[in-house]
Amino acid sequence: MARKLNDYTKSREIFDRAVKVIPSGVYGHLGPGEGCFIPVEAFPFFAERAKGSYFWDVDGNRFIDYMCAYGPNIMGYNDEEIDEAARKQLEKCNCTTSPSHIMVDFAELLVDTVASADWAFFAKNGNDVTTLAIMTARAHTRRKKIVFFKGYYHGVSPWTQKIDYSGVLEEEVCNNIYVDWNDLDGLKRVFAENKGQIAAVISQPYMHGNFMDNEMPAEGFWKSVRELCTKNGTVLVIDDVRAGFRLDIAGSDHYFGFEADLICFCKALANGYNVSALCGKNFLKNTVSGISYTGSYWMSAEPFAAGIACINKMRRLDLPKILMEKGKTLTEGLKATAEKHGYDLRVSGAPSLFYLRIANDDSLMLHQRWIAEMVKRGVYLTNHHNHFINYALSDEDIKETIEIADEAFRVL
Repeated sequence: MARKLNDYTKSREIFDRAVKVIPSGVYGHLGPGEGCFIPVEAFPFFAERAKGSYFWDVDGNRFIDYMCAYGPNIMGYNDEEIDEAARKQLEKCNCTTSPSHIMVDFAELLVDTVASADWAFFAKNGNDVTTLAIMTARAHTRRKKIVFFKGYYHGVSPWTQKIDYSGVLEEEVCNNIYVDWNDLDGLKRVFAENKGQIAAVISQPYMHGNFMDNEMPAEGFWKSVRELCTKNGTVLVIDDVRAGFRLDIAGSDHYFGFEADLICFCKALANGYNVSALCGKNFLKNTVSGISYTGSYWMSAEPFAAGIACINKMRRLDLPKILMEKGKTLTEGLKATAEKHGYDLRVSGAPSLFYLRIANDDSLMLHQRWIAEMVKRGVYLTNHHNHFINYALSDEDIKETIEIADEAFRVL
């Protein structure tokens, strides 16, 4: 029997109010203007509540959520153990003139957990810590140039963007150098052409960009990058904001067999509580200490308590292994269902952080139509972004997802 399609009447009514008082109504990557919500009418705009692997929109529609708030939901929405730790801390203090000593507990736990970490510096957003990483690299090396791998995303500050982006000045990006992913020869050439000038190489642990299949590092890639950076006195920065703790509790650099000089975390660090962290090697600690960089809420205690509970639970469960297994079961089921209907559904990236693309149509319109049919039936995916697995996702959720995928392919 065909499932009833979602109705979004209340979402649209609220959105009509929102555009009058909020730029774009819903701005940034969560809004309909970003390109991952096409056709727009298939998607809800506002949530009412969430629990486990689900969220409910303002119209009462329930979604099995594979975006996980774009990554922060790693244990399940409203995880009772993590929320209780946060509540207990909130009863004592949160944002105070002197920071709570729990900040030290959190830093010690991160240093004990992350293989390449000798220290931890806390902020709020992934962009906060990627920016601090670049400032640290430039301050330490007294150099300007930064190497990026094409397809990257490292935040929204001007240094992360391109010359033709609105509001970005040429001076803010003129020291950026772009190299193709997995192109070691290209990277070696860049080092040779800019000898003694490169402050940092910044990269995701594998290429999980948007609007393209994800790509793992080639054999020996990271070993060679590490050697090049060490040889040239360049700081190696890993942006683990998106992939962090879904590949390896000890950090995604550890997963791929090397050590970063600086590694950036956010998203899954505290299961949705607002905190990020830059971790790094001892030789950079004094440099970070000398940088003027802070924020009004960066030492709030409640997220630290949530982060401690989250990391301890992830360690206890050996969570990445569980997430990989769940992701593999799901993606293999989706691929088999697609094949049954004559579609070539490509799955790339890590199973816990997977990317989907129907390869029968290069325009991506067919893929967008399939995603829309999934969302209208209660499985929340987006068109051109990787997806996330969380611990609360059950075998029944996966079974229901595959059943809805079957119906969505039939509709195509």
